[in-house]
Amino acid sequence: MSNYESKDILVLEGLEAVRLRPGMYIGTTGVKGLHHILWEIVDNAIDEVSNGFGNKIIITLEKDGSAIVEDNGRGIPVDMHPTQKKSGVEIVFTRLHAGGKFNNKNYGYSGGLHGVGASVTNALSEWLKVTVNRGGKKYFMEFSSFEDKKGKIKCGIPVTPLKEMGNSKGSGTTVQFKPDRKVFGDAQFESKLIAERLRELAFLNKGIILKLEDKIYNSSEEFCFNGGLKDFVYHLNKDITRLFESPLELEAEGDNLLLNVAFLYVNNYTENILTFANNIPTSEGGSHYIGFKTGFTKFMNEFARKHNFLKEKEVNLTGDDFKEGISAVLSIKANNLQFEGQTKTKLGNPEIKGIVEKLVITGLNKIFSGNRNLKIGEIIIGKAKNAAKVREAAKKVKEITRAKSSIDNYNLVGKLASCTNRKAENAELFIVEGDSAGGSAKQGRDRKFQAILPLKGKPLNAEKKKIDQVLANDEIKTIISAIETGIGSDLNIKNLRYGKVIILSDADQDGAHIRAILLTFFYRYMRELIQNGHIFIGLPPLYKVYKQKKELYVYSDNELPEAIKKIGQGYQIQRYKGLGEMNPEQLWETTMNPEKRSLIRVTIQDAEESEKMITTLMGDDITARKEYIARFANFNKEDKFLKEIG
Repeated sequence: MSNYESKDILVLEGLEAVRLRPGMYIGTTGVKGLHHILWEIVDNAIDEVSNGFGNKIIITLEKDGSAIVEDNGRGIPVDMHPTQKKSGVEIVFTRLHAGGKFNNKNYGYSGGLHGVGASVTNALSEWLKVTVNRGGKKYFMEFSSFEDKKGKIKCGIPVTPLKEMGNSKGSGTTVQFKPDRKVFGDAQFESKLIAERLRELAFLNKGIILKLEDKIYNSSEEFCFNGGLKDFVYHLNKDITRLFESPLELEAEGDNLLLNVAFLYVNNYTENILTFANNIPTSEGGSHYIGFKTGFTKFMNEFARKHNFLKEKEVNLTGDDFKEGISAVLSIKANNLQFEGQTKTKLGNPEIKGIVEKLVITGLNKIFSGNRNLKIGEIIIGKAKNAAKVREAAKKVKEITRAKSSIDNYNLVGKLASCTNRKAENAELFIVEGDSAGGSAKQGRDRKFQAILPLKGKPLNAEKKKIDQVLANDEIKTIISAIETGIGSDLNIKNLRYGKVIILSDADQDGAHIRAILLTFFYRYMRELIQNGHIFIGLPPLYKVYKQKKELYVYSDNELPEAIKKIGQGYQIQRYKGLGEMNPEQLWETTMNPEKRSLIRVTIQDAEESEKMITTLMGDDITARKEYIARFANFNKEDKFLKEIG
């Protein structure tokens, strides 16, 4: 064993740790990580203007791959720090966890506090330039990353100290940076993704102007919503039948927390509540979400009793009853918020629950005071009472799907071919389209860790049906039983039987439809599986190009010319119309073998966009679906269709 001494301990100085292990700071060095370093700068600008120190932010994507973020806030402090003896600008861009957000003097609230800030963007860029307009003067500073004479990477190093460049009008900060291709490879900024986030931020910050300039494609978009969250909720539901026309909005403040909620009810059977904390989307909810649901349920039950919508003998309605058909956006702004995980997807502060609950009841009292909005209240109670009836009718079915009983096991007999490995992290479940393909998959699989569940027909579209109808569907019941977590509010991720749940369907329009139906079900009733990265799409080959003993499998039309070139003259092509055309050995070799297969992990990058996509493609509005398909769908290119679905 080699000696382990103090000299073997590597001491990383400055931003070297970021460069050495970027995934620890931004999650990934792919497209998501690339946008993360943009959001670090954008979040700083948003914190400035949303605290009242400006009203406009401009993001520009340059042809050289760099991005510019410009705001008209106060400008980063330029004076010398009393103990660090460096300018505020240099400290912000070269020191981790340095900034003006760790006390409450400069910002009432901040979305950037939990992150590691502008210094990480600097560390992972080829160069970064900062221009500050403050106190009637213009200042400039530049940073660079390079290899020294010993071949060691130096990152985020100041090229020169902060320079005064003359007089200026107004105030604000402009940051331009070029992501380092040595870190991010060929990943590029996606204008559509950035525009979606800016639109969301504009909804959350009433009256603020957010502009995106894309010089690569010569496009420009500007977002500003004076209606704030009411505009947001209306935008989410413009293509859905609403039970009342305009969203209701409540604003309340107390215990150093500002609460803003807008909501309405739609002719739907699922819940769509988007939550935010200091402008950060919290897709996994948290204490503010729980507080809202608890307060809403308490108030609406009291309201129903007061106006005799609930009779004396009737039991109170539950939170699950009120969530059916609700579409809401919940935003809180407060100090010292604690997010769970670096990705900030769940709010952790336990005290927030009680504060939000109290403020929700206060806000709803104002909305429904006297006889104001009495008719709307009656509509909400009526919707919840219908949901309660369905809930009672579905209770036995849900118990059957959850129970580890002989009935449940009987449902899976002859359907599920399980695997011998009992550890979820080492086990896979293939949900396979058709008995024929299911038979091949059962024969071709590795039964130690791969389970097969064939589907005899198309499962029910969960978007159009009530929960009792969904749970009555045989295909859905077998899926729930096989996965073993339960569904909806009863889902327990700890009971997950298979770490990978892989949808395997034909590479045609029917196969794409089955994928869409299954993804809709998982999104509506088992969303936690998607959020935790357990749902995948398997990619079967479209073609086999072969000649004598040479053969290549092709997974997209774009790959076909190259495959033909490799096989050479005299080649033949087999077009696979379905999985059932492949024998067990071929199915294993092309689609199931972990060493050779291709899988797409299903993620939810944007809750708002995902919600609109599910509603458009799988909901009741035929016109909206036709318009979307006519505009975007290309069934000859599998990767584009999959991207648009999920």
